Amino acid sequence: MSGRRVGIWMYRNGGGEAIERKIVAKLEERGIESVTGLNLRHAWVENGKTHCNGVVMEELDAFFSYNAGEQTQYQMFLYEAIDRSVPCLNNYRAFALTEDKFQTAHLLANSGIPTADFRLCHRDDSERLHQFIKDWRQMVYKPTDGWGGVGLTKIDSEEALNMLMPFLNHTDLRFFYVEKFIDYDRTDWRIDIVDGEFIGCYGRKAGGTDWRTNVTSGGSVFLREPNEEVVGLAKRAAKATGLEIAGVDIIYDRAKEEYVVLEVNGIPAFATPEQEAMGLDFNDRKVDKIVELIDQKSKKG
Repeated sequence: MSGRRVGIWMYRNGGGEAIERKIVAKLEERGIESVTGLNLRHAWVENGKTHCNGVVMEELDAFFSYNAGEQTQYQMFLYEAIDRSVPCLNNYRAFALTEDKFQTAHLLANSGIPTADFRLCHRDDSERLHQFIKDWRQMVYKPTDGWGGVGLTKIDSEEALNMLMPFLNHTDLRFFYVEKFIDYDRTDWRIDIVDGEFIGCYGRKAGGTDWRTNVTSGGSVFLREPNEEVVGLAKRAAKATGLEIAGVDIIYDRAKEEYVVLEVNGIPAFATPEQEAMGLDFNDRKVDKIVELIDQKSKKG
């Protein structure tokens, strides 16, 4: 036995409990003990030690944080502190980066990776905001820290922009992040990358008249084979952000005739039991690769 001990905080819905059991069992085969249920929401700190569910987090050999729900500021605050003492998956710096859509898009663009055209300005810069819609005709307002399509708003006129502004004026956001609306076929590729390697791919399609492919926004999952170009693009995006585990969303821009990266997700979900039944078969490969990563990260010295 190695004597190593790792902490796990895994999402519970959509088959997450079964995935967690597989990870725990495979770690045990390697002589690594797992402590599950380490939700930092319930943690507290005393003199440099973070206590969570009876565990001192700084005494772990690694921490695998994989909860797909929205992270609170408190959880992120502790995640950052723990990451300085304990190897975390994903590492905090990359995870925090990809939680912010602007910071991610800015990094990708400066790494030579095609993204949607985007702009950012101060919320009170009304003249510039109206110039954006004049230039593009259609654009999408995105909360920089949103997930699952929540808060995405398509703006196709100055009138629509004017209707959105009163809402923003009641929030504490001081900036306005928008992307040019891309002419695409309302489908995307979700590419899973772990430790720089391709794990799996599926497609998502917007539902009804909606333009969003997110399942939480009415989109649906379908089997989709990737080509070398989208896989290569996903690998580059994951490497640029520094994520060990990444889900990269890619669409085809019909106007520019190129693939573009829309988002990089630091907690890409495993296939649900229903999705596995329809033929998505990457879960076991993903579990094996994550276990291998945890094993590597948790080795002392």
